[in-house]
Amino acid sequence: MNKLKEINTFSNYLSLTRLLLAIPFWIMLDNFIPLRYYLFVLAVFGALTDFLDGHFARKLNQVTELGKIIDPLADKICIGIIITKLFLIGQIPSFYFYMIIGRDLLIFIGGIYITKKIGKVLPSNMLGKVTVFVIGIVILFIILGIDKGILPYLILFYTSLVLIVGSFLGYLFRALEFLKGNKYESV
Repeated sequence: MNKLKEINTFSNYLSLTRLLLAIPFWIMLDNFIPLRYYLFVLAVFGALTDFLDGHFARKLNQVTELGKIIDPLADKICIGIIITKLFLIGQIPSFYFYMIIGRDLLIFIGGIYITKKIGKVLPSNMLGKVTVFVIGIVILFIILGIDKGILPYLILFYTSLVLIVGSFLGYLFRALEFLKGNKYESV
C-alpha cells in the first residue's frame, strides 16, 4: 500500500503528463511551421507542468523516490524528442544536438550508477534546472521562427552551451561527493 501511495501523487501525474507530451511534439514537429503556435502553447504547458510538479511535491509533502526519477526523466525525454526532431528537420546544428543528448545520456547513466551505489536517487539540482530552462527558451525561439541572428537568441544559445558543460560538470562533481560518502545523509 505504501508503494501505491508513492506512485499515486499529483506531482507524479504532472510529470507523467509531461512525459507523454513527447508524442504530440514528435508528430507535430514534422509540420512545425504551420503548427508553430500550437507547439508553443504545448511547450509552455509542458514547462508549467515542470514547475508545478516540484511545487506541489514540496507543498503537499509528496517528494518521492519515483518523483525524483520521473521528473528529470520527463524533462530529458521531452527535450530529447524535441531536439532530435529539430536536428532531423535541420533547425539546430549537429554540435548542439550532440551536446544536449550527450549530456543527458551521461547524466542518466551516471544517475543509475550512483543510485545503485548509494541506494538513493539524487534529486535534480538548480544548475540543471536552469540549463533545461535556457535550452527550453532556445527551443521556443526556434519554434516561433525568431531570427537566429538577433542578439537575444545568440545570447541564449551561447549561454545554453556554457550551461550544458557547466551543469554536466556540476553533476559529475556532485556524484563524486556522494560516492565518497560525504553526503549520504542529505539525499
